[in-house]
Formats: sequence, structure tokens, C-alpha cells
Amino acid sequence: MDTPLIEINNATVWRGSTRVLQNFNLTIGQHERVAILGPNGSGKTTLLKTITQELRPVVQGNAWVKILGHRRWNVWSLRQHFGLVSQDLQAEFTPNAKALDVIVSGFFATIGMHAHQTDEISAEQLDCAKAVMASMGVQSLESREYRTLSTGQQRRCLLGRALVHKPKMLIFDEPTSGLDMTASLDFLERVRKLVQSGCGLVWVTHHLNDIPPETERVIVLKDGVIAADGPKEAVLKPEVLSRVFETDMRVAKVDGYYFVYP
Repeated sequence: MDTPLIEINNATVWRGSTRVLQNFNLTIGQHERVAILGPNGSGKTTLLKTITQELRPVVQGNAWVKILGHRRWNVWSLRQHFGLVSQDLQAEFTPNAKALDVIVSGFFATIGMHAHQTDEISAEQLDCAKAVMASMGVQSLESREYRTLSTGQQRRCLLGRALVHKPKMLIFDEPTSGLDMTASLDFLERVRKLVQSGCGLVWVTHHLNDIPPETERVIVLKDGVIAADGPKEAVLKPEVLSRVFETDMRVAKVDGYYFVYP
């Protein structure tokens, strides 16, 4: 049996002066395809930052977070195992970075490239970055500044950045937020192909129709606790979602996608 990718045990996590997660437990396998769903303020992003070790639980005897069986990781080494795309990352990225630099920065787990890193890029890394750009359909943007790109182009560059290490798990935080319909569908299709090729998936959202059909498990958060966790078909039920979101709703399924309506 494979070592779980992520194990969280009895974790209490604060963001500033707010306790978001308390005595929280969760295990995600290496090859799982998981959606984390919940209303705003339910703890989704805090959980994500706990998984990526940006936030750590309160130190207490039986509280820990393990990644691939280890409690302690060098953050830079850890980031080679995850491919992360988030709104926070997109907003924080160096605005005058060239699109190619965005992709290459994935090798260094940095937000943009620092001057000394330019000399450290190998020919193999550069070739890999350019190949990833081509696969994302942004090869013509290589010399464009990040700030001049559309939101959809920026998101594809960040996806390319996440892929340079061929990570075991792709992690997305509200990945289609801010995208128009065309860009959103394009992004979803790219992610679906990656998942179909064998990547694990953690997809954080509060929109059902964003969840890729390949997702097998859904975890629903409410007020920092797990309100539901199980196979997608068992969790995405009107009675579950109506209770969590405190709104009466019905659920429809079309070609593997789920939708809610009044």
C-alpha cells in the first residue's frame, strides 16, 4: 500500500488571530482525485496552505502533518512534489517577469526569477520550459511581460510553471476564478488531460460546475470542519449541499459535470 500523500492529524490551525481549523483530521492518497468544496470562509484556503506547509498547526503532542510519510520537509524540496496554481500566486507574481521566466521559476520555487538565478538555468531546464510553454499554447508569449497577459494566459503560464517538475499532485485554489467562459473551459480541458495521464488532483472551489469529471472524492467543509467526505456521487446530493450552503438547491449532472439550481 502506498504511503499517503497527505496525512493531517488533530491539527489546529490559525490565520492571524482567527482559529480556522480545530482538531482537524484528513488523509489523501498519492493518486487520488479530490475536490474540496465549501462556502467562503469555510477553511478551504487554510487547509490548502496547511497541505503546502505555508501554514503549520499549533504544536501539541498528537498534532502533525505528514507529506509522503514525513513530518519535516525543506519547503523548497516539498514544492517539487506539488504543482500549485492559485489566485494568491497569480496576484503575487512579479509583474515585469517575462512569460518564460514564469515557467522557469518553477525549477526554483520562486515568484519570478532573481538575477543570480538566471546564470543557474541549465540548457535542459530551458528546453523543458519552452516545451511546457508550447503544450500550454503560450509559446508565442515567451518575451511578453506577465502584467501584459490576459488572466487566462497568466493562468496557463502558472499551470506550466507547476508542471516543470512533473509533480505527483496538482493543487488548484479557485483556478477558474476571474476567467471568462472560453478561458475557463480551455483551462478545465487542459487539467482533465493531465489528470487522465495519471496526475493526482486536489481541486479547491465553491462552484460545482468547476469540478473536473475525473474527480472521484469530494470533501465538503463548513466552519472549519469536514461536513461531508466520500465518493462524488454520494456527497454531491441536494440534501448535503443545501445543509452546508444553507440554501435550498437542486443538483443536475451532465456528462460528468455537476450543476446546482434553485
